[in-house]
Amino acid sequence: MKVVLVHGYQDTGKVMGKLADHLSSEGHECLVPTLDPHDAREGLPMMAHQLQSVLEKKLHDSERFALVGFSMGALISRYYLQELGGHQWAEAFFSIGGPHEGTWAAYLHSGEGVNQMRPGSSFLNDLESSSRILKTLPITSYWTPFDLVVIPAVSSRWKMGEEVCIPSILHHKIISDPRLMKDLSHRLSKINPA
Repeated sequence: MKVVLVHGYQDTGKVMGKLADHLSSEGHECLVPTLDPHDAREGLPMMAHQLQSVLEKKLHDSERFALVGFSMGALISRYYLQELGGHQWAEAFFSIGGPHEGTWAAYLHSGEGVNQMRPGSSFLNDLESSSRILKTLPITSYWTPFDLVVIPAVSSRWKMGEEVCIPSILHHKIISDPRLMKDLSHRLSKINPA
């Protein structure tokens, strides 16, 4: 299975390295793009368009894949799926520590993308309004109650699909948590590409 891993705020694709290595060892082919600018100063839709462009270049026509978004990458992935037609090609979506209801930590930074991650932003409200387009897509959202970046941590809980609590210490630790890697690998193994 092709797996696309989308990094978060102020990160590059390298942050997904351990997870990508694990999934590759399980027989999956991982694509780990780095989206710029890392601080999302030009907004999350621009980064979603960038993700779309990368996928159009790297994947063959109508090639199916599973999409994994970490933190801000979960919101970028959702915009791609919901607003750019990505749901037509995705076999599943996995959100890891995604601030689906925003994060108060976004008030500590500036820029368009950070503004869009604030609780109650028009960006988040619009995403919520169009989320019904994903109702047939298998979705899993992973979150940790010990998150100190997505504040409150329950903002990573998403009513779409299935929710899995991974009690990992700290936001960035969850993506390399063995419990998450095992669960994600198991779920990927059950996908039968169309």
